[in-house]
Amino acid sequence: MIKLPNECLFKIFINLKGYHKSLFSCLLVDRQWCKNVVPILWSEVPFKNRKFIRTCLLLLNLEEQTKLIPFDIILPNNSKPLFEYTNYIKSIKITTDCGILGWLNHEGSGPRDLIDYSKEDSDSINAVQTIRSSLTLMFLKSCNKLNYLSFRGINYNEMKILFENIFNKNSLNSLDIGNNQLGIEERIGLVQK
Repeated sequence: MIKLPNECLFKIFINLKGYHKSLFSCLLVDRQWCKNVVPILWSEVPFKNRKFIRTCLLLLNLEEQTKLIPFDIILPNNSKPLFEYTNYIKSIKITTDCGILGWLNHEGSGPRDLIDYSKEDSDSINAVQTIRSSLTLMFLKSCNKLNYLSFRGINYNEMKILFENIFNKNSLNSLDIGNNQLGIEERIGLVQK
């Protein structure tokens, strides 16, 4: 059987960009298809998907992981992923915490596994915000092609981390921050820094 060149495969697969189930099926055909599909799947990250959250947590370094220790969160102990997925990310939209909450409720519970993580519980909110902050920091440090970043419902600490690290991103050309939870004093403090 004659193999198509990577350029042809990529042009075919790019037409499936929004059809994640089809692209995931293509991943399993062979290595060549996999190498062509991964950059398409990971160009825009599905932050509401708990499986995506699990994969991203595998990519956290020790500094980012230590922030999660106070919450007794058990991180995935799978081996490192086959690809450096963050190299392919071009766009991140963090508009919901459903993926993090889903991951916490299905896989991330530690000794406090009787807790049902929810949007109303203050411990849950703190755990979710810490995970989101750790992932955001990891994305800002490792996503070399990131050009669009969108946040909804960000708090002061997350905004501070974002501003401390965002200016190192030469590729970022669009930042969308809406529905933030900042008071006027906090906004002024961030702008002055």
